[in-house]
Amino acid sequence: MGEEIISNDENNVKTKPSPKLTLLPLVFLIFYEVSGGPFGVEDSVKSGGGPLLALLGFLIFPIIWSIPEALVTAELATSFPENGGYVVWISSAFGPFWGFQEGFWKWFSGVMDNALYPVLFLDYLKHSFPVLNHVAARVPALLIITFSLTYLNYRGLHIVGFSAVLLAVFSLCPFVVMALLAVPRISPKRWLFVDFKKVNWRGYFNTMFWNLNYWDKASTLAGEVESPGKTFPKALFGAVLLVMGSYLIPLMAGTGALSPSSSGEWSDGYFAEVGMLIGGVWLKGWIQAAAAMSNLGLFEAEMSSDAFQLLGMSEIGMLPAFFAQRSKYGTPTISILCSATGVIFLSWMSFQEIIEFLNFLYALGMLLEFAAFVKLRIKKPDLSRPYRVPLNTLGALVLCLPPSLLLILVMVLATVKTFLISGVIIVLGFCLHPFLKLVKEKRWARFIPEETRPVLEVPSELQVDEEHGDESSASLLP
Repeated sequence: MGEEIISNDENNVKTKPSPKLTLLPLVFLIFYEVSGGPFGVEDSVKSGGGPLLALLGFLIFPIIWSIPEALVTAELATSFPENGGYVVWISSAFGPFWGFQEGFWKWFSGVMDNALYPVLFLDYLKHSFPVLNHVAARVPALLIITFSLTYLNYRGLHIVGFSAVLLAVFSLCPFVVMALLAVPRISPKRWLFVDFKKVNWRGYFNTMFWNLNYWDKASTLAGEVESPGKTFPKALFGAVLLVMGSYLIPLMAGTGALSPSSSGEWSDGYFAEVGMLIGGVWLKGWIQAAAAMSNLGLFEAEMSSDAFQLLGMSEIGMLPAFFAQRSKYGTPTISILCSATGVIFLSWMSFQEIIEFLNFLYALGMLLEFAAFVKLRIKKPDLSRPYRVPLNTLGALVLCLPPSLLLILVMVLATVKTFLISGVIIVLGFCLHPFLKLVKEKRWARFIPEETRPVLEVPSELQVDEEHGDESSASLLP
């Protein structure tokens, strides 16, 4: 992995091996896949009618959602340590058709998610540079930021990983300072305030879900991780603690130090005002700068996962071979460009529209992942699992039940517009899979030959599935 460039003339060009991701960069990449800091959690106070539901949400949701998703990801990512992540899991459980749909939904939701960050970056800068409110300046700035961040991603995954570490330290430090300054002013009874007449349940659940999902995203670059069987579980555990702390500490400091009457003012970017009220103008400026930098880290992490997902799908023959083409830095050039193009075309949508659309598609994909987790426990009990969730099959089913109900709730609360647009995307995915099969049969594009695809190491007794016509085994377990 990372040692060859697959070129259009079918020649292999040798290049230096790309450095593997180690534990610390992977922790912070997962942190940025999921969170990036407390920026964006302010809406939970407003939509929750006060601090109580917001704080309870970030205590309870990780238990019923984040931890189960992280555990499932740890088991399946170490069982299938290949680029492509959940695409490989679904294909192994339900066949390549559903694996492709999973990949299409997750890639689309990931690109939609990534379209938010250049926009949010400019939203923070426009307070200091009002010219960015004008379209004539905003559009070129948006394109320059997107191309600059895409180039950084092109230069290497290890650079992205260590950039994530530095950006996270810079982005979280002002909140540590704010929490320390807030301690003398905190009144615990303020945390208990809630006005149920002002609760917006749709906004509340969407905010919670958006701020606590994407734990599985880093699995798409599992092939680039050093000793994934040991590194992934540790990284996920560290990231869970980091994410929960980055949400709860600033929220407890801000809501505990300020009057509950300010709950209606909590919206995107309000932490900067909280910093000014607690520490002064200097802290407000630091939080604004940290928020801008955090959006850069979020963009880089998401772009890496989306691009390596396309590379992984190409390596197992789902997409044409040019998606697996690597640069001299070991990065998937065409896949990065494809993801960047999607970001540019989707950046015109509003913040709330993007969140609801990507949540719907992500929820659909996660239901498939939980189903695959349970089915692989039944269908392939002897599959090599370097990390295994310490539960039997019934326990695995129970583990997946609460988050699955939450996913269904998020989908049910979606607007009619979201149902319609998501339906179009789903139909497009259903049509795209047979079209690509036709492209492969007619040889309109080159696909990586089966004998050169990555071989998943599994116990030999599972090979019997091929003899019984098991579609997923025949395609993924050579």
